[in-house]
Amino acid sequence: MPQAPITDLPFAAPEVGAQVARWLIHLGAERRLSPKTLEAYRRDVLQFLGFLGEHLGRRVTLAALAKLRPADVRAFMAARRAQGIGGRSLMRGLAGARSFTRYLERNGHGTVAALSAVRAPKLAKTLPKPLTVAAAKRIAGVDLRAGEQRDPWVLARDAAVLALLYGSGLRISEALSLKRNQCPALGSGDGLIVIGKGGKARMVPVLQQVVRLIADYLTSCPYDPGPEGPLFLGAKGGPLSPRIVQLTMARLRGALGLPDSATPHALRHSFATHLLGRGGDLRAIQELLGHASLSSTQLYTQVDSEQLLRVYRSAHPRA
Repeated sequence: MPQAPITDLPFAAPEVGAQVARWLIHLGAERRLSPKTLEAYRRDVLQFLGFLGEHLGRRVTLAALAKLRPADVRAFMAARRAQGIGGRSLMRGLAGARSFTRYLERNGHGTVAALSAVRAPKLAKTLPKPLTVAAAKRIAGVDLRAGEQRDPWVLARDAAVLALLYGSGLRISEALSLKRNQCPALGSGDGLIVIGKGGKARMVPVLQQVVRLIADYLTSCPYDPGPEGPLFLGAKGGPLSPRIVQLTMARLRGALGLPDSATPHALRHSFATHLLGRGGDLRAIQELLGHASLSSTQLYTQVDSEQLLRVYRSAHPRA
């Protein structure tokens, strides 16, 4: 179903809709946010404005936004909580609303102080859940053909994707956005130029055994989308869906007896944790992962410390 134009919303005045549209254009052009992130921001701000329209009993105007009270924002948070929204999603929604109102202030459309006066919900800190070195190696090197009835080229593709996720620490979206002409040649020693979050490019190394798996997959793949086409293809020749990779991991979890936390993204966590455990430099790991902030990468130091404590408690006779 096509979306209604932002300037034709039943709960917001056209002037507000026009500013939302300009704000989204600004985010895409100036901050280079991805289409998915822009859609999430759009959805969150329209939910906020939709609530305000019902809460205030009239269409939201720029003047009404400037007169918002902290109690109005807290009412929005309570309503979202009542709908079963978790703290992380609520925090993202507030971040989108704050970004929009900061844009209004910078462009001379009034200050919405109420959003700044309300604290965002606290989130319980969760550490990444990497696999053990042995488990990651088993997944990255497992023979997927055992007990499988799918086409050999599909199995070769899945093996190449999983090995790449662990071998280079890619996000699944980064791996599936690669083009065929980006794949390094066997024996070249070249890395990959990956486009990560925010459209930021970075270089990541690729292990020769991973390049070999990708070459085996390309040799057996029956489709040729051309050098500018997707590197990893689905069974019908279109771009490979992340869901297919997730299902492959789910089958491997059952076959190898791994926990539910063994997901495609856990291979990225494992890449970082295992590098750190072998003495890898934190700044270098930050660059390899494409983290904008070092604080994101520092989480892996906590993971490594917890693993050391678990080993200590299980092995020391007096622990």
